[in-house]
Amino acid sequence: MPRSTAEDVDGYLTEVAEPDRLTVLIRIRELCRTELDGYEEVMAYGMPAYRRPGGEPEIAFANQKQYVSFYLMRPDVREGFEERLADQDMGKGCLRFRRTERVDFGLVRDLLKTTAAGPGEVC
Repeated sequence: MPRSTAEDVDGYLTEVAEPDRLTVLIRIRELCRTELDGYEEVMAYGMPAYRRPGGEPEIAFANQKQYVSFYLMRPDVREGFEERLADQDMGKGCLRFRRTERVDFGLVRDLLKTTAAGPGEVC
């Protein structure tokens, strides 16, 4: 999916044509809204993102051409999950889910809980 011009996350999700991916993105959004208490849901860089009020986005997700991406923009959180992330398809700050049936929602939830537990530097 090319960079979205949607004004909000609901609009972003209406652009997703693949039902399996839409289901995954909705679930990730639900987890973000549950675990990131007090965070603002915004559109940043053409994708849904979550930030502390007035801060920079710490979490984002997107529907890419070949995968669903989950952006974790806190190096301290990534370092704390080094072992669990070792078997994942992970770039510098992007966790890529190429197969929707293999999304580890437990890992996503744990990453979100740790992110919300306290502030940290965003890369």
